[in-house]
Amino acid sequence: MSLVRVHNFSVSLDGFGTGEGQTLEAPFGHAGSRLMEWAFETLTFREMGLHGKSPGSRGVDEAFASQWGRGIGVEIMGRNKFGPQRGPWENEEWKGWWGDNPVFHTPVVVLTHHPRPVLKMEGGTTFHFVDAEPAVALEQARALAGDADVRIGGGASTIRQFLDADLIDHMHVVLVPVVLGRGERLWDGLEGLEQRYEIEATPSPSGVVHLVFTRRAAA
Repeated sequence: MSLVRVHNFSVSLDGFGTGEGQTLEAPFGHAGSRLMEWAFETLTFREMGLHGKSPGSRGVDEAFASQWGRGIGVEIMGRNKFGPQRGPWENEEWKGWWGDNPVFHTPVVVLTHHPRPVLKMEGGTTFHFVDAEPAVALEQARALAGDADVRIGGGASTIRQFLDADLIDHMHVVLVPVVLGRGERLWDGLEGLEQRYEIEATPSPSGVVHLVFTRRAAA
């Protein structure tokens, strides 16, 4: 069976995956760009069109960042990753943060209590708006992915729900040396998570630590 994976998900030292107060102008709330500055300098993220200060690094951070798309057939994301609106859609003009040709180039399942028609974008990205619990959403995503893997793209509450349901096989979390103090935490309610996963930590010269969680083999 295909794997369920998380890649390049950044958290602060106090466990927040995003800051408080998300708006159209501030997708990560008061955290600004601090959680993602490590990624902006990688070749992978530069090729996605994000702007850094270098031509695109090929070091430790790039080695992890580049795993993001390999073997992925579909992404599942939460409503808040797709956009800043809450509740019923005011209109269906909002098409995400990524422009007319989003970076995914696969189907994307957006979890929302307010479904809307499938949104087809350039480059092969199609957004499917689904009101479903994690296990049901995963079943629908696998049907769209074929034999390829499923990526859980975030945000923090979406990844936490899939971890709580024990549906994630591989997870790459980036520990960023900032303290946010408020926002959406990843680890709440997941006591003992380390018992389910082998965990490897790789420090980077950029100051972040890459944590890789791999599901332990059944006894």
